[in-house]
Amino acid sequence: MAWQPQEEGLRQIIQLLKESQSPDTVIQRTVQQKLEELNQVTDFNNYLIFVLTKLTSEDEPTRSLSGLILKNNIKSHYENLPPTVTEFVKSECLTAVGDTSALIRATVGILITTIASRGINTWPELLPALCQMLDSADYNVCEGAFGALQKICEDSSEYLEDDRQNKPLDILIPKFLQFFKHSSPKIRSHAIGCVNQFIVQKTPSLMNHIDMFLENLFHLAVDDEAEVRKNVCRAIVMLLEVRMDRLLPHLHDIIEYMLLRTQDPDENVALEACEFWLSIADQQICKEALTPYLPRLVPILVNGMRYSEIDIILLKGDVEEDENVPDREEDIRPRFHKSRNTHGNEEDNNDEDDDDDNLGDDSSLSDWNLRKCSAAALDVLANVFKEDILPILMPILKETLSSTEWEVKESGILALGAIAEGCMNGMIPHLNELIPYMINHLSDKKALVRAIICWTLSRYCHWVVSQPHELYLKSMMHELLKRILDSNKRVQEAACSAFATLEEEATTELVPYLGFILETLVFAFSKYQHKNLLILYDAIGTLADSVGHNLNKPEYINLLMPPLIQKWNALKDEDKDLFPLLECLSSVATALQSGFMPYAEPVFKRCISLVEQTLNQNMANSQSPDQFDAPDKDFMIVALDLLSGLAEGLTTFIESLINGSNTLQLLYQCMQDPLAEVRQSSFALLGDLTKACFQHVHPSDFMPILAQNLNPDHISVCNNATWAIGEIAVKLGTEMQPYVPIILNQLVITMNRTNTPKTLLENTAITIGRLGYVCPQDVAPLLQQFVRMWCTSLRNIRDNDEKDSAFRGMCQMISLNPGGVVQDFIFFCDAIASWINPKDDLKDMFYKILHGFKNQVGEENWTRFTDQFPQQLKERLSTAYGI
Repeated sequence: MAWQPQEEGLRQIIQLLKESQSPDTVIQRTVQQKLEELNQVTDFNNYLIFVLTKLTSEDEPTRSLSGLILKNNIKSHYENLPPTVTEFVKSECLTAVGDTSALIRATVGILITTIASRGINTWPELLPALCQMLDSADYNVCEGAFGALQKICEDSSEYLEDDRQNKPLDILIPKFLQFFKHSSPKIRSHAIGCVNQFIVQKTPSLMNHIDMFLENLFHLAVDDEAEVRKNVCRAIVMLLEVRMDRLLPHLHDIIEYMLLRTQDPDENVALEACEFWLSIADQQICKEALTPYLPRLVPILVNGMRYSEIDIILLKGDVEEDENVPDREEDIRPRFHKSRNTHGNEEDNNDEDDDDDNLGDDSSLSDWNLRKCSAAALDVLANVFKEDILPILMPILKETLSSTEWEVKESGILALGAIAEGCMNGMIPHLNELIPYMINHLSDKKALVRAIICWTLSRYCHWVVSQPHELYLKSMMHELLKRILDSNKRVQEAACSAFATLEEEATTELVPYLGFILETLVFAFSKYQHKNLLILYDAIGTLADSVGHNLNKPEYINLLMPPLIQKWNALKDEDKDLFPLLECLSSVATALQSGFMPYAEPVFKRCISLVEQTLNQNMANSQSPDQFDAPDKDFMIVALDLLSGLAEGLTTFIESLINGSNTLQLLYQCMQDPLAEVRQSSFALLGDLTKACFQHVHPSDFMPILAQNLNPDHISVCNNATWAIGEIAVKLGTEMQPYVPIILNQLVITMNRTNTPKTLLENTAITIGRLGYVCPQDVAPLLQQFVRMWCTSLRNIRDNDEKDSAFRGMCQMISLNPGGVVQDFIFFCDAIASWINPKDDLKDMFYKILHGFKNQVGEENWTRFTDQFPQQLKERLSTAYGI
């Protein structure tokens, strides 16, 4: 006999479901406790499925809630449920697929796919039953089955493709395709949604029916239902990436269709269609395919960049002054610590992602929308077509920028920013008008216009800085600083971010204006609400990175440090606002050098305390995970990075702080942490301490750990470990010899590996050179294995101490093993020529090696050899070394 509920049990559960909808948190907690107790009752889940599928006397939200609680139980306890319960739940689900309520059907679909995701092969009757229901004359049954199947296609696509399961898709795909022409828009939408799940993987079951799929897809192109049109656009965008060959014959019609759909009255459809332009920009055929359509496409994209009415409402676009309105915590995005740049040779380091192309706006509109997609599409097309897009775009910009409607003007300014990267060369003749236009409009009465101008100006900073200061830089800087103190929080944020970009571009060009800049930034401390305060820390840290030791003047220190230390003292150890503040202080400490000494001790002690607390909590958690939560290791990482900043800035002055502290013991533990970011920051600190106070570093403790972290798959960890080894080698001298065998081979492997990032290659080459400098007899025998890559890696870095010690090492290795460089001597000549101004004794080493080789091979062979040199290389070696 089938299971039946007891009336009293049912009454209790209904009561509990009603209470769980209460907004009172106390009641919510009590309900949660009761639910956990009821999970111990064997047939509790039977009651839940009964309420969902049979208890039609109850309201739909209560029934649906019962199903969602059951879904969570299945997710958490499925393996422990008695087979009688799971079988009952499964059979009830299948009987309720066609419930008359859309909400209940959707909930049943969620339940079915949750069970299926735990092992669809343990429910062999599911797919045949749902497939059969698709043919039901009852709309509710067909729609419910399709809803469940679409969720299964999303969650269990691998199983459906599996040969070992008789490839259910071979039956399902043709079945789905039949429903593309169904009379119900909801069913049509489900059908295309199901098939879309299998496009990107190029599932054979779909590819075998690709012609039928395309035919049916094109049939739906003019569907009245927005959801169907959206799915058609999504399918075409995915097909563009994986089956361009099948779209090519139809490409003209597809582009026409997408031009139309990008203007669809339903913004969701327009957004899906707009993705097409982003995707086609990645295709080789893009330029040829889109050139005839640019005069129509560009205006559509610029039009799509206007704020919609709903955007303006969400952004409170009608609120001009809100600087005194406190931020809501939910408006502040989670803040994650960004580790310090990898150590060692860092110029031209483009391994990091560029932050400035987030299309300039509306961080509170975190969802991808038509405005952002249109701007991104114009950006990528500008990179494809370069200046060729400007004859179409410039008249549009002229019209939009002079519009009296602020929304239109604002969209033109966004477009101007979007094309900056791709069209920079073509824009230069127009910038002498456009830059002053934007600087003047930084005082526009509309806050959203002021904000977008900040972003667009930041995109042209590189050009502005390259011009005489009097022309644009001074006025742009003054106006941006005014906007940093704007009465609108969105403008403050945009101005702060733009100014940080200006700082990165201008670097020491800002030194004459430091007093005025600092006064403004410090005044902002008293003005900013919570969210923008975090961005202000970034702007100050970037300023310190950009102007360096020029910040170390008493008047600047007295302006900057009091508010920073005040914030530092106000924040608790567990407050995540410490992350940006410590990042900022790290840059400031490095820049101020000895000027940071008066603030160093309390900062140092707190960093040590943060590391210690995190390590202790981590140990407690690993021993008693039920009693102690795992720590947030970002606190430890950010503290290690600030200690690095202190060591780099204070240099030998940090010795008094290290002496008598347990810094090195803590560092020893951190270097063995399983989290890569902790090890990365630990090795950076070890290298900085090696430079600042080597007497406290004991290489025998650290070298084996460093050797274990030379895996180039973990780029930043490997980079910092490699750099630290090089720093230790220089300090240790010949005593480095015992450690060479455990590190050299791995360094050579990294050197010769394909696709090793530029910075890692350079640091690996420098460390090999430094090992050759202190232990030439141990490294020279391997010279032939790395000399070519070594030379090509270091030819592009500027003259500095690290390059100096590395080349001295190379010269010593060549003198011990000249045969190791013979085959690649042209690369060594090229590397020598990369030096602008080597020290005299190093230049003498180069001279002796060059002339030694020339004398050994004879004049005739040497002439034949140097005839291969590019003319510039010949001239440089002749001028510098008389050869």
